Amino acid sequence: MRGLVVSWAARGAGLAIGVGLVGLIAGLAASSINVIGLAFIAILLAAALEPFIGWMRAHTAVPRGPVILLVYAIFFGVVVLFAVFVLPAAFTQAEEVMRSLPGFLDEVDQWAHDIRPEALGQVIGSLTDAARGYLEPETPGTDDVVQLGLTLAEALTSLGAVLALVFFWLVGHARLQRYVLAFVPLPRRGGVRNAWNEIEGRLGMWFRGQLILMGTIGVLCGTAYVLLGVPSALLLGLIAAICEAIPLVGPVIGAVPAVLAAATVSPELALLVVGVTVVIQVVENNVLVPVIMRNTIGLSPLIVTLSLLVGAAAGGILGALVAVPVAAAIEVVLGRLQDRQVPVAQDPGAVETPDRSDSDTIEQALPDARRSARPG
Repeated sequence: MRGLVVSWAARGAGLAIGVGLVGLIAGLAASSINVIGLAFIAILLAAALEPFIGWMRAHTAVPRGPVILLVYAIFFGVVVLFAVFVLPAAFTQAEEVMRSLPGFLDEVDQWAHDIRPEALGQVIGSLTDAARGYLEPETPGTDDVVQLGLTLAEALTSLGAVLALVFFWLVGHARLQRYVLAFVPLPRRGGVRNAWNEIEGRLGMWFRGQLILMGTIGVLCGTAYVLLGVPSALLLGLIAAICEAIPLVGPVIGAVPAVLAAATVSPELALLVVGVTVVIQVVENNVLVPVIMRNTIGLSPLIVTLSLLVGAAAGGILGALVAVPVAAAIEVVLGRLQDRQVPVAQDPGAVETPDRSDSDTIEQALPDARRSARPG
């Protein structure tokens, strides 16, 4: 009896310790969610760069270390060139837009004054008044300057952390994988390694596909805006490219600034921008997405849609951004857990044979289902 009591006490203590450890880990994860997000972005970038490293190693005799340095140097150079040449021009165009907005709002007020019904004009007037409130310059206080400096420092620190994590992940990936696999029982190490590599491969393909889509949409929109004569075409193309990463509503959000900028020139130009944007989105959904994203993520449209909705409900825009790659990783793990040696028999009611009656269909499908369920 005493031994039984001691055994139950030991189990209770072990359960309490386990629950405490889980709670501690959950608390640490919740308090460091920003760090986890940066690490996840870095892993996505590293997974996207890994195929280039493999290709260079397969076609050259250069060891992995120098190849990683070369690929990372090219990637870092692209980031620096983008920051030096593209961002300043975009910021300059943004300042020009901000200077032209007050005159545009005055024109909208004059147009809304004559619109009927009068209630609609009042609503438009209240919107322009709210916009003027945001545009009015305010003398920054000491706290505002400090907050701006802290925000800028945080952004630069986050960017540097991501770039450093990408490099360290590429360099220490193999060693980290061996260290983690040492905790896995020997018979399962091969399967865990394959699942790990498959998850990284899918994440990398998805991230490369997203970057290609963003770049393509940015170039198409920017070129169209230049040809149409829309002000600040470079800035608007950059906004369209960034918004392309936002699931579901990103293309609409990216088109709104272009339509407003075109409306400052003429209503006809705004309608042209709307038409061009619709054409670009039709081309994207029916040509670019199937070509670029085909066989990259390996998920059905139903799972993709559900993962986006769940991610948006749980974490907003950030949750929606990472929902699809997380769902792909979960799908890989679940696929590894399935017992595919014994196939699942097909549902007889799901067999479609339009040339025969339902009774003949079921009678024919049952033997096929039994044969498919036999092992071997």
